[in-house]
Amino acid sequence: MIKIVKTSKNVIVNIDEYFNNVELGILNFKQGVNHYLDGNVTEFENNLNKIIELEETSDAIIRKIENDFYVHSLMPNYSSDILNLLERIDDIIDKVKDNVSQFDVEAPYFPEDIKNDFSKLVSLSVKSAENVVPAARVFFTSPDLVKDKLQKVIFYERETDKLATSIKRKLFKEMDFLKLSEKIHLRYFTLHIEEVSDKAKIVAKMLASLVIKIKM
Repeated sequence: MIKIVKTSKNVIVNIDEYFNNVELGILNFKQGVNHYLDGNVTEFENNLNKIIELEETSDAIIRKIENDFYVHSLMPNYSSDILNLLERIDDIIDKVKDNVSQFDVEAPYFPEDIKNDFSKLVSLSVKSAENVVPAARVFFTSPDLVKDKLQKVIFYERETDKLATSIKRKLFKEMDFLKLSEKIHLRYFTLHIEEVSDKAKIVAKMLASLVIKIKM
């Protein structure tokens, strides 16, 4: 158990609430994209609105945590690292909000024979993010357990990259009925979805480094 747990219960409560928000944001992203692919406009809009609300709440919670760290001089040797870690986790919920907003604004067209691939891509990318949040949680209570949890993050990030490459190849080499502009548009959304797992990978690397740092 790292020192922060012993010195400020309020900060830990806020951090836990923050992680809950991020996890809900990731879940709503997955549901939202699948609702979009299924043509369920009402549920898609509900997911979008929920993500926007969660992202705003997460920003407010981070400000509280930052204030507590500075006011109470919590973990002065590692405070900047921990706050930077939380900001990078915030990048995940920012990214899912931006992605779903792009679906809403640009309304991409997905042919039936590519929808399943995109649904799988979302699932893989989300799994990477879903696994990095528990790893971040356990850092604050049992840092020694972080490493094992990060393996899944990296695994799903790599699988996301593989499937994304396959989708892009399919778009440009097999789907001749699509206009070039449509192919480029779908490639753009492939990259958007990939970025969620990329953000999770960044957090995973930071966690791995931070665990080593606090043990020194």
